[in-house]
Amino acid sequence: MHDGCSGAFESGKQIVDKIRMMGFNSTPLACPLEINCHNCHTLFQMETMESRCPSCGMVYGITPCHSHSSEFAKAAGVDY
Repeated sequence: MHDGCSGAFESGKQIVDKIRMMGFNSTPLACPLEINCHNCHTLFQMETMESRCPSCGMVYGITPCHSHSSEFAKAAGVDY
């Protein structure tokens, strides 16, 4: 599923599952990321490794290795 910091995840669900398993999901990001929700197109600030769109509930995840750029934040699903 994941090989170090290679970012070899096939889906946002895999990212969220991994950061939850490692206990990183509520870890604050060094710098909040601006996310444009893929589901409802709302702009919001992702402040932790797992964040939820305030408008539609789409859950996003990002790994610690890639938390410097919003391009690596992936959607896992609404209320995932």
